[in-house]
Parts: sequence; C-alpha cells; structure tokens
Amino acid sequence: MKLCFNQATTLENSNLAKDLELCEKHGYDYIEIRTMDKLPEYLQDHTLDELAEFFNTHHIKPLAFNALVFFNNRDEEGYQAIITEFKEMMETGKKLGVEYVVAVPLVTTDKFLKQDIKKSCVDVLTELSDIAKPYGIKIAVEFVGHPQCTVNTFGQAYDIVDTVGRDNVGLVLDCFHFHAMGSNWEDLENADASKIFILHIDDTEDYPIGFLTDVDRLWPGLGVIDLDNILSILQEKDFSGAISVELFRPEYYKMEAEETIRIAKETTLKAVANYYNLQTI
Repeated sequence: MKLCFNQATTLENSNLAKDLELCEKHGYDYIEIRTMDKLPEYLQDHTLDELAEFFNTHHIKPLAFNALVFFNNRDEEGYQAIITEFKEMMETGKKLGVEYVVAVPLVTTDKFLKQDIKKSCVDVLTELSDIAKPYGIKIAVEFVGHPQCTVNTFGQAYDIVDTVGRDNVGLVLDCFHFHAMGSNWEDLENADASKIFILHIDDTEDYPIGFLTDVDRLWPGLGVIDLDNILSILQEKDFSGAISVELFRPEYYKMEAEETIRIAKETTLKAVANYYNLQTI
C-alpha cells in the first residue's frame, strides 16, 4: 500500500515544484498532479522533460492527473473539448509515467434524468477507454458528494463503471464525497474492490447531507466520517490501491506548505494504521 499527496491540499500555499520537493522529503510515494492549474503554472518556467527527469531520479512518482472535469452530458462543443483534452493528457501522461486520469462528472444546476446521465457517462467513458488503452493509462471516475453533481453517490458511480465493463475504467472513492451525500454502505460492501483504483482520504465537520462543501474538510481522523468502517470494508476486500490525502481547507492554506504536507502524512498514517501499513520511506 502506498501513500499519495493530492495537490489540492496545498492549493493556495505551494506549487508543483515545491510540492514535489517536500513530498519527496517527507516520504510520499505518489503525487496527484492538478492539470487545471498547477501543471500549467509549472510549465511556465520548466519543461515536461525536466518533470519527467525529476520522476526518473526520485522516489516519488506521478499517480494521476487530476482532473478531466465535467466529462458527461455536454453539448457537442463541450464533448469535443473533453476528447481533445483527454488525448493531450494521454500524450503528456505517457511521457511522465502517469497511471490514472481522474474524471469528474458534470456539476450543474440544469436537470438531467438519471437514465440520461448514465447513458452519457457510459458512452463517453467507453470512448475514453478506447483512447486510453494503447497508452496503458486508466480512468478513475470520481463522484462528487454534492446535490448539483450529476453523479454524486458511490452506488451511482459504481453502476456506471460496472456497465462500462472495462479493466481500465474504475473509481476514485473519496471518503468526503461518500459521506457528503450519504452513500449506501451496502453498495460499498457489495462492490468489487478491483474497480476502486484510488482512495481519497479526508474528514469533515458535522453538517447535514447536501450542505457539505470541500472547504469543510479536515485532517483524516479529526471529523465525523466513519473512516474505520470504510477502511475495514476495503481491507476485507483486499483493496490495494494508493491512499491519497486530499483536503481543501482554507485554514490549512494559511500554513507553511511543509507543515501542511507533514501533518497530512501524520494524520493519514494514524487514521489507517489499524488497517494498512503505508510503507513510506
């Protein structure tokens, strides 16, 4: 089992170059690279070759590009933009050795029938699967636990991935999102763990279902999410994907980046200690 750092955790107090140095120093195995801001920022002063060389000469490796956003139920222009962006991710990801692209469903105030959401997701993910296959990169769908996300529970996301039925299409299980819209425990208990590619670990304050937003996240183990139940179920199912700490807490952005990265690791290791041995350096 490996430990990963998601760049959202230092979104406002760091950059990719600094995150890489600090995560290497503190013994993380992987990083999730934010493609909407942190990677373009890095490429203003560096090259992809430099980034690839860093990964080739250091312990830390790139787990995922985060993220291909709003991939489903788009108009024709939006759909074509998603396909173009994904193809670019494949080329860049191959050069860097990225294992996954995280795909986030559409968040909107528009109403779509659930059957139309599922059809769109399945159709697009099937096409993305075909594109990704020769690159050896997998697609990890991350449902978002908010009422305005078209795919907002574990069960809904799992059904979509199961219908796609491709080995290179699976899920991100984010503990915050699982809790935030009251995902069904039975859906997790009945799931095939091989379809869960990445676990995002985090915690949250005690707000009602449907009211939680990312800024309510807390260090793992310091909130009300039943992390023990999630981890025990995954352990029983022999889940072996990476555990990635992802927080969006404004107070944490006011800290020094190194302190954020250090505490994120310490709280994560403590939260998972009874279930997984994260063999960090």
